Amino acid sequence: MDKLTIFLVVFLVFLNASAQNNKKLALTPPMGWNSWNMFEGDINEKIVKEIADAFVKTGMKDAGYVYIIIDDVWQGGRDNRNRIVPDPKKFPSGIKLLADYVHDKGLKFGIYSNAAYYTCGGFTASYGFEKEDAETFAKWGVDYLKYDYCNAPKDQKTAIKRYLRMSSALKKSGREIVFAICEWGRREPWIWGKTVGGNLWRTTWDSRDIWETKKYTAGRAGIMNILDKQIGLEKYSGPGGWNDPDMLMVGLYGKGKSSSLKYKKGCSDVEYKSHFSLWCMLAAPLIVNTDVRDMNEATKNILLNREMISIDQDPLGKQATRIVDEDGINIFLKPLQNGEWAICFLNRSNGIKSIDFNWESLTLNKKESGYSDSYKSLKNYTLRDVWKHKNIGNTKSNLKIKIISHDVLVLRLIRQK
Repeated sequence: MDKLTIFLVVFLVFLNASAQNNKKLALTPPMGWNSWNMFEGDINEKIVKEIADAFVKTGMKDAGYVYIIIDDVWQGGRDNRNRIVPDPKKFPSGIKLLADYVHDKGLKFGIYSNAAYYTCGGFTASYGFEKEDAETFAKWGVDYLKYDYCNAPKDQKTAIKRYLRMSSALKKSGREIVFAICEWGRREPWIWGKTVGGNLWRTTWDSRDIWETKKYTAGRAGIMNILDKQIGLEKYSGPGGWNDPDMLMVGLYGKGKSSSLKYKKGCSDVEYKSHFSLWCMLAAPLIVNTDVRDMNEATKNILLNREMISIDQDPLGKQATRIVDEDGINIFLKPLQNGEWAICFLNRSNGIKSIDFNWESLTLNKKESGYSDSYKSLKNYTLRDVWKHKNIGNTKSNLKIKIISHDVLVLRLIRQK
C-alpha cells in the first residue's frame, strides 16, 4: 500500500468514525454454511429452512456453526422505492420471515451483495444504494453480509472507498452485522480490511475442490495453493478481524458447481481432514459448503471434531506460523490461550513420510510465541492427538511418527502441572 492510499484510509475513517468495527463482533472466526458451491442459483427458501433444520439435527449448531448464509442469485431487483427485493419464486415468503425461521432455531442469518452495480452472477448489487440496502438488511434481521467485488474497478483506492461506504451504512443501520470483505486478496485487504470496518477478508481466489493445481489462478486454486498464500499474513489476523482463505470444501466430493473442476471427483476424506485441520490452525472462518442435510459419517466426523474446532476458536486468536517447509513436510505452530500450543505436521508428498521430531530443538523467541517470555521452549507438555482423541506421550522425548500422503497429525500441547 502506498503512502497516498494509507493517508486516504486514515482520512476516510476519520470522517466516518461509525465505520469502525464493533468490537463485540467476530471475536472468534465465524462458523456456518454458505449456499454457493453446492447450490449456486438453485438456492431457495425451502433449502435454506431445511439446512437450518439440519444444523440442529446433526449437531452442527451445538458444535459452533451458527451462520446460514445465502450467496448470490437470490435477488429479484428493486421495487418502486429502490429497495432491493428477493426473487419471489425462490423466496415467496420474503427474506424477513426466512431470517426469523433461522433465528428461531438459535442460528444467525447471512446474505450476499456486491460493491458494484451488478453481482458476479449479473444480479442487482449495492453500489450507490449502500444506505438503502443496509437499512433493508437490518430490517430483515441479517447478521452477516458477504460483500463481493465483481464488475468493480481494479485499483485499491476505489475498493477501499467502496467497502468503507457499505461498512459505514451497516454501522448506521442500527443492527450488528458481521462484514465479510470478498475481493479475493487482489488489493491486499489484510492491510486495510479492519480499518474500513471488515470483520474478515478473503485472501485468495475462490477455492476449488481439489488438493492442488499446477498453477494458482482464478478458477484453479487448490487447497495447497491457497494454503501457501496464507504464509506471512499471521500478523494481520486476530479477534474481530480474520484472514479468510475461503470456504471449506469438506464433503463436496466433486458435487459442487463452480467449485468442482471438470473431470475431477473432488478430494478424498484424508484430504478433507487435512483441509479442515489446516483451516483450524490458521484461525480461519469455518464456512461449510456441503449439503448438510445429507452428510456421510466421514464428513460428520471431520466437521464435528470439537477438539479441532476448539483450536480454531481459541480466544487468543492467533494464526499458525509455518515453521518447517522441507522435503514435502510442513509443520505449523499455533499459540493457544493459557500457554498451550497446537502443532500440525502435514505430509504434502505423494508417499509415506517418517518423522523423528526433537522437541528440544524447537525454541521460540518473543515475536513467535506471542507471550511475554523472552525465550520459550516446548518442554514439559503432554501431547494430545486431536483426531484420535487421546494422549500419546509428552515432549520429553522425540516424536517418531509416519504420516501417509496428504494426511496430517495435529497435536495439542497441554502444560504439565
